[in-house]
Amino acid sequence: MPVNMNHLKTQILILGFLISFCMVGCAGRNAVVEKPANELIDEGILQFNKGNYRKAIESFEQLKDWYPFSKFAILAELKIADAHFQLEQYPDAVFAYEEFEKLHPRNEAVPYVIYQIGMSYYLQVDTVDRDQTAAHKAFAAFKRLIRQYPKDPYAHLAQGYVDNCIKSLAGHEFYVGIYYYRIKKYRAALERFKKLIIDYSDVGVHTKALSYIKNCETLLKIQEETKSKEDEIYFMPE
Repeated sequence: MPVNMNHLKTQILILGFLISFCMVGCAGRNAVVEKPANELIDEGILQFNKGNYRKAIESFEQLKDWYPFSKFAILAELKIADAHFQLEQYPDAVFAYEEFEKLHPRNEAVPYVIYQIGMSYYLQVDTVDRDQTAAHKAFAAFKRLIRQYPKDPYAHLAQGYVDNCIKSLAGHEFYVGIYYYRIKKYRAALERFKKLIIDYSDVGVHTKALSYIKNCETLLKIQEETKSKEDEIYFMPE
């Protein structure tokens, strides 16, 4: 049976049109519609104020990706850090705050940013018998804030947390010193108690530490005298 070429061409064109129409339709359903920058920032702040911090981060991240040079981009960067902080995702918050300070070192929000870095570490401080890395980092951030912006309101807020960090750090040194003292490692204990006196202002343990320093020095002297007598007996000629 002869093939009608005109009819075949018509069928091919119709098929091509249907395929193109389907592809466009599918792409349209899956494509992300880019919202204006002002709409994204309003949406993000609305979600943030409602406590929907993850949704807020999504809006702020979209704003940063789509409109990196928008006047709202800096605010979005800061609110991303704040959202992580509210979610207690403190390592992510620290990273975001530090990135903000690095990119915008002269921004008026920098004192607040340094304060929030300190708080992100401070809220991770454990009991005195645990590792005090977070207390050290919180202390460093708060002291830097006070040093760089002494008249800023956030510097005044930071001072109270500085004192608490010192209490935690001094308490840890005292705890470790007591541990060494109890297992009769008097030299190690002595070093800890002396470090406490030298490095940290008095938070109520200096008097106790001084007493332990005196005891350690006495006990070390006794140990040395005992060892000396034992050596004399050991090396005494027959």
